[in-house]
Amino acid sequence: MVIIAVQFKLCRENQTRVYKHQLRINTGMGEQPMRVLACGDVVGRINALFNRVRAIQKKSGQFDLLLCVGDFFGSSAEAEAEWQEFKSGAKKAPIHTYILGAASQETVKYFPSADGCELADNITYLGRRGVFTGASGLQIAYVSGREALQEPAPAHCFTPKDLGALVGPLANNTKFKGVDILLTSQWPKGVWQYGNNPELNTKFCGSNSIASLADKLKPRYHFAATEGVHYERLPYRNHVVLQENAQHVSRFISLATVNNPAKKKYLYAFSIVPLKSMDAAELVKQPQDVTENPYRRAGREEGRILIPEATGEEEPASQFFFDLSKKQGGGHRGRGRKRPSDEDRRGQGQAWDGGDRQGQGQPLEGDGQPWGGDMPPKQPRRPPQPTGPCWFCLASPQVEKHLVISIGTHCYLAMAKGGLTPQHMLVLPIGHIQAVVHMGQEEVEELQRYKEAVRSFYKSKGLRCVVFERNYRSQHLQLQVVPVPMDKCSSEDIKESFMVHAEEQHIEMMEIPEHTDLKQIAPPGTPYFYAELDSGEKLYHRIQKHFPLQFGREVLASQAVLNIPERADWKECKQTREEEDECCKRLRDDFQPFDFALDD
Repeated sequence: MVIIAVQFKLCRENQTRVYKHQLRINTGMGEQPMRVLACGDVVGRINALFNRVRAIQKKSGQFDLLLCVGDFFGSSAEAEAEWQEFKSGAKKAPIHTYILGAASQETVKYFPSADGCELADNITYLGRRGVFTGASGLQIAYVSGREALQEPAPAHCFTPKDLGALVGPLANNTKFKGVDILLTSQWPKGVWQYGNNPELNTKFCGSNSIASLADKLKPRYHFAATEGVHYERLPYRNHVVLQENAQHVSRFISLATVNNPAKKKYLYAFSIVPLKSMDAAELVKQPQDVTENPYRRAGREEGRILIPEATGEEEPASQFFFDLSKKQGGGHRGRGRKRPSDEDRRGQGQAWDGGDRQGQGQPLEGDGQPWGGDMPPKQPRRPPQPTGPCWFCLASPQVEKHLVISIGTHCYLAMAKGGLTPQHMLVLPIGHIQAVVHMGQEEVEELQRYKEAVRSFYKSKGLRCVVFERNYRSQHLQLQVVPVPMDKCSSEDIKESFMVHAEEQHIEMMEIPEHTDLKQIAPPGTPYFYAELDSGEKLYHRIQKHFPLQFGREVLASQAVLNIPERADWKECKQTREEEDECCKRLRDDFQPFDFALDD
């Protein structure tokens, strides 16, 4: 157990005194990252936010911090009444919550000081601008409010002088590489350059000063709000290729308003190991979908409000010291624990199972050698060939054809053998293809048509659609398609369950942008696990060595999702041939209105 001490002022009831706050984080014996929640504009909907956080923590375990960007307080009478319950102590936040200052004139009254202070039990105002600096190396920089457009600046606005005071002590340190997290209310101007476009009019969106701040601080994560939309930009570089030494990438994430009617994402969960503690080679690894730095495009300086250099006359940025155990660092690399019972499952004599059965042979690995000099380019890798009888090639005599639901030109649909539910299905290529990343364009397009058809089928039954693939110890692609009743849990609950199970088994699960092509991050030959939720969110893990073969199935069978843990192993769910025939006929008839292959 590690005690994290935070020192700040108590500002309630017109009192000013030093208050020492302690966070307890159970780090166990190994290196554990901090588990953090980030939230967009709360606008006074404090009960809704904390009810959601309680639900998350009940299912996923305790998080260490909640970081709120944008306007935390609202201007309505209802918002005022909600806040009074927390201010008076009648209610208490379920997590250590840190908020930015006012982003509008109407909410300035809630902040008695420009300095950081505790506003209520477990709810802390960070201050006008500053940095959390931890003994373990974790750094969270923050700036409250909006960019001032006039002088003197209103109370809810920041000035270039504020940003200069924040950047100076950090950037002047020759060992400074960047901060772990940057919190601002406003977006940085032009962050969408070179990347995916947000769903809003960008003409009047963002601050030039925040863009300059982000460029200088190089945050690994930058959270903002105030625009009412959820937007996750592709990661971008902090160096110029072939001209500067490689540096870590940055990710910008904007979060929507709490309880927004469009149900846009307003909470973001992630784990982080401090930059200072990470292995240098791991830190600077570049994902496949990384883009150029959006703040360094030609002509960027035009019309830009630059951050002035800090002077000795300006007070230093506020510092809060977190006494984190230095054992936390070291660059945690997720790896699935070897589980002999899974490793020994060879699946001989069985087919069509819903457990993502282990096939024969090992995944193909690329040799990673670049083409250089006068050497001829390498020939394209031949498609993987079966090392023995394949249970999934449609032309194979071993295939259990009574489980087939639909046959297209390149792919087909089948009921899963020993499925989690009666509607659990598989999408498979007709020919021998090992993984999605080995498929050609026409094959991928038909695979997508089957996924959309099954999604529509599930939706008509009040079911969510979860898709996952394990390209590891399998020789033929089996895309698992599993239904989850909408009234059982939300897409966010399912995502949290994947992340929690991954963390428990030391698997580094990452979220990738919705539009990212899997081939961009997993070239052919790369072993991986991939999941796609009905919300469009995608999860990915690059398998390094061992991986639990039933991982996807165990997550969905867990209490937090389908609550059928006894069906986690497909072998425990097998039916007789007669039962399979009856279930498949019923499923085939139900799916028929959605079967595009019948029309083609």
